[in-house]
Amino acid sequence: MRPTLRPAVVPYTTQRAGEEAAPDNLVLLPSSGSRGRRTYRLFYADEDARLDRDLRQVLWARVSFTPYDERRRPTGEPEWKLMHPFRQRVTMERMRCQICTAPAATPLGSVFLAGPADYASHEAPLFTNQPPVCVRHVATAAALCPHLGEDPVVFLATSAPVYGVLGTMYGLVDGRVEVVAQPKEPLPYGHPDLPTLLASQLVRRLARFRVLTVSELQRDLAQLPG
Repeated sequence: MRPTLRPAVVPYTTQRAGEEAAPDNLVLLPSSGSRGRRTYRLFYADEDARLDRDLRQVLWARVSFTPYDERRRPTGEPEWKLMHPFRQRVTMERMRCQICTAPAATPLGSVFLAGPADYASHEAPLFTNQPPVCVRHVATAAALCPHLGEDPVVFLATSAPVYGVLGTMYGLVDGRVEVVAQPKEPLPYGHPDLPTLLASQLVRRLARFRVLTVSELQRDLAQLPG
């Protein structure tokens, strides 16, 4: 998804060169399951639950941070195909623009973008790992992400609750903590496999929305009073 020209704007969520995955110090510890069944839970050996787990106690992948500039923006060359797990999670949790971190809500709803081939159907519910965008940066987001096409699909959502996470499943293989699965679909919060999943992206469920083009969105917003 790398633009052909060097852009003046880099999305806040984009991972930067120098932001690297933390050393692999994961451990699986036994815990009590339902009906006394032995289960396991994934931890970092030096875990700080305030930083390493989200509000629903799911463990998240650690990726380092490059220094921030005077505008509190990440520095370093953008890694266009990657989203920084922490910044993706924060913008999705708080419904902030993935470009500038401003509130993404409009009087008509929150704007989520997709490419023409991202969904086989535009019927609710749909699931997205792409944080919303503010109205100011709809065109910018489309220009920075070639897969969106020249006229991306706009989902103007009035209901987009947090659904779950994408990530990597871990298990014990010959006594070692190893990757055992990479689910293609997000696991909803409350799923029994979440204790052994290392999350990397937060997913929202688009439950109620209108499907528009960018020009239709701009037209509807222009007709608002004031």
